[in-house]
Amino acid sequence: MSRLEAKTRASPAAPHPFPYQGSKRGIAKFILPYFPPGLDRVVEPCCGSAAVSIAAAAHGLARRFWINDLNAPLMTLWKEIMERPEQLVADYGRLWHDQQPHMKEFFFGVRKEFNESHRPGHLLYLLARIVKGSVRYNTDGAFNQSPDNRRAGMRPSVMRQQILGVHRLLTGRTSLSSMDYRRVALKSTPDDLVYFDPPYQGTSQARDRRYCDGVDYDEFVDTLRTMNKLGLCYVVSYDGRTGEKAHGKLLPRILRLHHIYIPAGRSTQATLLGQDRQTVESLYLSPTLVRRLGSPEPRAKATAYVAQPMLFE
Repeated sequence: MSRLEAKTRASPAAPHPFPYQGSKRGIAKFILPYFPPGLDRVVEPCCGSAAVSIAAAAHGLARRFWINDLNAPLMTLWKEIMERPEQLVADYGRLWHDQQPHMKEFFFGVRKEFNESHRPGHLLYLLARIVKGSVRYNTDGAFNQSPDNRRAGMRPSVMRQQILGVHRLLTGRTSLSSMDYRRVALKSTPDDLVYFDPPYQGTSQARDRRYCDGVDYDEFVDTLRTMNKLGLCYVVSYDGRTGEKAHGKLLPRILRLHHIYIPAGRSTQATLLGQDRQTVESLYLSPTLVRRLGSPEPRAKATAYVAQPMLFE
């Protein structure tokens, strides 16, 4: 049994502060085996719910972390988690209790106030109430997702456990920022591992955007090319496929990335249509990371599914 397997089995489930569409909470166990031992820092330029950093911290895979997102209100929420967790939980608890008995109308009132004030407690409440954690913004940048009227959101007592759990894991060794992902990536060092989970091609280019800003494919490729020249280590989660249907373009062969497919569960859309189709996501390892690992194989084979990895030439 590998060191990572032993830690994964012995450690309790990592805390999860809020639902967020695209979060890698459920598949972090398939990503962590490709993290090299002795990491100084994990860097997430498009962190969202920072599920991979949290999981890495829970399993002791790095000493420090840097989480970043261009969504400034989201990073303000992260700052509250780090610096004032009890106040954040109290703000959330008041909103959660006050929403009864007219939860739908209350949600829209909180959403309106959030778009005017960007208060972190309001954002936490909205994230707890929206459908499938699917964050959406209109063309003016205002939060415009609707509530899931079947659920009241995470109970305050449970939310407190999750927030304080993340606070204990990350506070004192985590840097926060809200800037363009390219600036973060190119400020990383050869001792870091950069984990990219950018908005996927199928969601960030649609008319009804789910993210406050998308990532241009060619620009992203150029950033990875520069990182290769600098000898930086990185892992990229980027689109995938459901059955035979591909989602987005593969990253180009010129980058010489090691491409792996990892399981992401049943397709929600296919399930709604009465079909049983499994979704897999692409995971790419940088050339420098493969050399650092000594092999592209995962360090904990029992926790990772590898479907005929392809080394691009």
